[in-house]
Amino acid sequence: MSKREVSESRLTLPQVKKVLETIGEENLDQFQRRTLDYVSKFSKCDPDKAEELLQTLLKEYELDEAEAVQIINCMPETVDELRVFLAGGRKIIETSKLHTIVELLNENRTLK
Repeated sequence: MSKREVSESRLTLPQVKKVLETIGEENLDQFQRRTLDYVSKFSKCDPDKAEELLQTLLKEYELDEAEAVQIINCMPETVDELRVFLAGGRKIIETSKLHTIVELLNENRTLK
């Protein structure tokens, strides 16, 4: 038996939506269709913007990947909401940085 190398990466809801739309709805099984329905309803930004946001949060604000993905999935609107996602972290982020993160999220939010 040959060994297969498996890698894993976290995806934001908009990225999942893009992947499923690429496959095509007619080619999706029932679970994938439900997932597509869910991400269509709850994605709060465009997939391309989500990727940019993810890279910005990782590099400029030095957030963990898991934190950054959850922030993009939920797109908090206030600093207090944002702090919920960062409460378990080992580092303290300045309030001014939190305000800039919220502003960045607001700029990239899709209005529904």
